[in-house]
Amino acid sequence: MDMRVGWVFHQDFLKHHAGPLHPERPERLDAIVSALTGEGLLRMMQPLDFAPAAPADLSGVHDPAYIDLVRMACREGITCVGSKETRICRHTYSAAMLAVGGVLAACEAAMNGGPRRSFCAVRPPGHHAERDYAMGFCIFNNIAVAADILVRKHGLERVAIVDFDVHHGNGTQSAFESRADVLFVSIHQDPATLFPGSGYESETGHGKGRGYTVNVPMPPGSDDAAYRRAFAEKIMPWLYRYQPQFLLVSSGFDAVRDDPISRINLEPDSFAWMTLELVGLAESCCGGRLVSVLEGGYELDSLRRSVVAHVLSLMNEKTGERAHRASASPEADCV
Repeated sequence: MDMRVGWVFHQDFLKHHAGPLHPERPERLDAIVSALTGEGLLRMMQPLDFAPAAPADLSGVHDPAYIDLVRMACREGITCVGSKETRICRHTYSAAMLAVGGVLAACEAAMNGGPRRSFCAVRPPGHHAERDYAMGFCIFNNIAVAADILVRKHGLERVAIVDFDVHHGNGTQSAFESRADVLFVSIHQDPATLFPGSGYESETGHGKGRGYTVNVPMPPGSDDAAYRRAFAEKIMPWLYRYQPQFLLVSSGFDAVRDDPISRINLEPDSFAWMTLELVGLAESCCGGRLVSVLEGGYELDSLRRSVVAHVLSLMNEKTGERAHRASASPEADCV
């Protein structure tokens, strides 16, 4: 089994342009690639081959008519789809389908003897995309499609998604709030104070999915210590009780104090210990299978430092195992 961390990236992700001064810009990926290269990490990772997803791959999460609408809007040169902040260009559809395909390739690798952990530096991001509506810079919900495919194609019964982007992953929650085969856990800034206005603690799912949505809203100004308490008291106990067979992470790096569109005060190093906790969970419950998917993060220097901390922790199996032993209570251990 390949022990390296997989790497999902393609130059065509840079062709998606949301317009001048838009915060979700190609330079985000340039910053990530240069940071990982400069730290000598990229040469230690395993590049994964991948192709664009097929529309059928998205059908469990997105309405086929919506997929076709995005394709036609890009072809016709329309500059916006769904909400007004979700800008598109002629290359957006192809970049978005390639992004989904990259995440699916990372999951396939983890399931079939390739790298058990991967970091997917993809764009456009995905966690705000609803079944038939684009919003929050997101076109297709990359991570939700991956979770759905892991259940439908690979027959997994318990997939967990952890979303630590500063904004609530409303699209991901909507995709699974009536299902028990995907646990969605999101820690984000209080929705009364930040887009998209959802993700209250009272939102716990519906029907068969009741109890399988876990929202942990954090007050503006929350710092590293507050996040450590939330992980120890809420997030990790929920995850260990669920005993997932695969862990997906919506890795947004916009909860740092320098990010311009949020009011949470994490440090770039905060993403090191959060990732180690999740690596420990993956080692204990998931056969090590963890795929991380880029979401937000808009201040480029903080983004560079945060991603380096995240990838270093993805590489550090022994430290991840120590983090698990230190944080998990005996009764929460997975079998």
